[in-house]
Amino acid sequence: MNAFSFYNPVKLIFGKGQLQEVKNELPQYGNKVLVVYGGGSIKKNGLYDEVMETLKEANLEVFELAGVEPNPRISTARKGVEICKTEGIDVILAVGGGSVIDCAKLIACGAKYDGDAWDLVSRKAQPSEALPFGTVLTLAATGSEMNSGSVITNEETQEKYGWGSPLSFPKFSILDPTYTLTVPENHTVYGIVDMMSHIFEQYFNNATNTPVQDRMCEGVLKAIIETAPKLMKDLQSFEHRETILFAGTMGLNNFLQMGYRGDWATHNIEHAVSAVYDIPHAGGLAILFPQWMRHNVHVNPTRFAQMAVRVFDVETEGKTEEEVALEGIDRLSAFWTSLGAPTRLDYYDIDDSKIDVMVEKAMVYGEFGNFTKLNDEDVKSILQASL
Repeated sequence: MNAFSFYNPVKLIFGKGQLQEVKNELPQYGNKVLVVYGGGSIKKNGLYDEVMETLKEANLEVFELAGVEPNPRISTARKGVEICKTEGIDVILAVGGGSVIDCAKLIACGAKYDGDAWDLVSRKAQPSEALPFGTVLTLAATGSEMNSGSVITNEETQEKYGWGSPLSFPKFSILDPTYTLTVPENHTVYGIVDMMSHIFEQYFNNATNTPVQDRMCEGVLKAIIETAPKLMKDLQSFEHRETILFAGTMGLNNFLQMGYRGDWATHNIEHAVSAVYDIPHAGGLAILFPQWMRHNVHVNPTRFAQMAVRVFDVETEGKTEEEVALEGIDRLSAFWTSLGAPTRLDYYDIDDSKIDVMVEKAMVYGEFGNFTKLNDEDVKSILQASL
């Protein structure tokens, strides 16, 4: 494995009834709180009222930013930054899924930056300080509750980039599976695809001697694969929601990627697709990831075959290593399809008319990928195979 240093300062507060911990955590950072949330689902399921009552009990002064989009937009983050600067906000509380948390991360850093917050996303500047923030998670998916990464869309320029900083880790995150019980079927599927994709991005790396990391990745994947069909049959199961919620956090909190760099090329391609078409991120990943795998299986068929055998129980007798690998990829795609995930870009009415635009956006920083480098022809081939 490669030499590494590990850092994750997030205080994870997991389990039923943990919302009350907000009263212990937030006052450490000040009195003025900006609550950031999405399109209103937390009002429908009662969580909004619970949060507001808890903040009232803590004698905190509350400000609100509602309406964070599924692909969070820079315009919304700018509104949050303005509130923080105008009102002298001390601390931010993100209540929602990964998109809300991603937006809160940019608001926290942008509130302490003199320029436009997009500078931080587009890598023109690095944050030097940030407001503290915590999260109350409502969707098992991104792992944003326990990492420093964030993805923001500029709707005016049709750009979508991932960014992050040691300053954009949450101070604490509260994960109560109860608040995921009302997540609808489609978003439950998207969350499962997203967390599995995060693990695959890390699994495909070029380091050697990583048996512990491999087994950790494979173990989390197996747990998801075993639990997901049960959850889809019983969306109200606290037990299954609990397993999937924890799996999503473990999928991208840096624990699985010690000792190597994951690939992340598929995410880069998907960001280009959803920047142009504003489709659900995980829907794009469900379509693109199997195609990235098929395109690159020749790079290291042994790695793909290991995944096929250990994660999808592919039999090896009488098959070449590449045949085993391709069968594993087919089983992954079939598994996602069985849950209800899309398989082709035309599901979102995407044709080949803007492939060159998407390729250009994906290639903005040049060739990319850590398992293997992709150039513009590679990206175009993957997109065409995904139509």
